[in-house]
Amino acid sequence: MNSHLLDAGTKGFNYSNNIRKNSKMSYDRFVDDRLLTSRDVLNKKQIKMKLIDIDESARDFSQRFGNRILVRKVLLTIKQTDTEEIEEKELDVEELEKRVRKERLFSSSNRWISKHEIKNGYIVASKHLDLLASAIALDIIQF
Repeated sequence: MNSHLLDAGTKGFNYSNNIRKNSKMSYDRFVDDRLLTSRDVLNKKQIKMKLIDIDESARDFSQRFGNRILVRKVLLTIKQTDTEEIEEKELDVEELEKRVRKERLFSSSNRWISKHEIKNGYIVASKHLDLLASAIALDIIQF
């Protein structure tokens, strides 16, 4: 970004050059919290999902969807909005998928996530339902 455009955009504010240069996070790495948080219909629960473990040996031969990784474990952070109570739960998504296949003869979950859908170690909210499908089917997580 050109410095004259930066000065023109911040003309009415009194920023020092020192603050702009020493910022802790660049704009490219900034991720809005709304992008990472999924909610239930009544907004009583909010969920964030952090990526813990991936399957490094898995290969995605379908280049149609881009470069993807296979998720093994995630850390769920569930917040009750009315009581501000926070609960953390570690889910082994791979084990849940195996359990669903064994008990129900099918699995509807998709553990493949594009690298672009991971922001600062967290999974984008639009992919939460894909990863939680087996846990919801087995009543491990209830909404």
